[in-house]
Amino acid sequence: MPYDAVIFDLDGTLLDTERLAFVSGQRALARHGLTLTEPLFLSLVGIDSVTGRAMLKDHFGDHDFDAIDADWQAEDRQLAEAGIPHKPGAVALLTQLAAQGTPKAIATSSRRTGAEHKLAKSALAVHFDVVVTRDCVTLAKPAPEPFLLAAQRLGVDPRRCLAFEDSNTGAKAAFAAGMTVVQVADLVRPTGRHAHHLADDLLSGAEMAGLLRK
Repeated sequence: MPYDAVIFDLDGTLLDTERLAFVSGQRALARHGLTLTEPLFLSLVGIDSVTGRAMLKDHFGDHDFDAIDADWQAEDRQLAEAGIPHKPGAVALLTQLAAQGTPKAIATSSRRTGAEHKLAKSALAVHFDVVVTRDCVTLAKPAPEPFLLAAQRLGVDPRRCLAFEDSNTGAKAAFAAGMTVVQVADLVRPTGRHAHHLADDLLSGAEMAGLLRK
């Protein structure tokens, strides 16, 4: 196999959470008399919470963003209680990689508590020994640090890693880390600028990259 490890983004890549995040964000901002439009939300996809807050402040002006953030997280958790859907092929791909003994990690812009909650609710936590969150790094995506740290914790050369991402921000980060990048379309149209393979779903992307053994 041409790769020593596989590193996945979480939201929008393994989990179909971006649509849920849009709904929870709309509800949270509505409590404060604000409207989260789809274009504004899409501009936040793949961005860490610190950068996202700055973007919302630029857009809406001075508001209590601590309260907005708390409300958004509460809405996220409430929606997650009903179950978090997997992206097509996620479980099948993770199961095949486990059978092959391929090391796997998560590199996400989510905070640790949010990522752990999503992994637990989606029953995917068992597949990962390494989870790199926003709390683990100084510079979030599009900086390569999350992917480089994931590779380091797995004990592998980042150039021997395959990365799966949905957002252009995440793809740029993985590409900058020297990894082979599969970008799987979700809500935001992939530019392909920082992807070696563009795929409609995880399994077809894995096949394009030659990941799975015959």
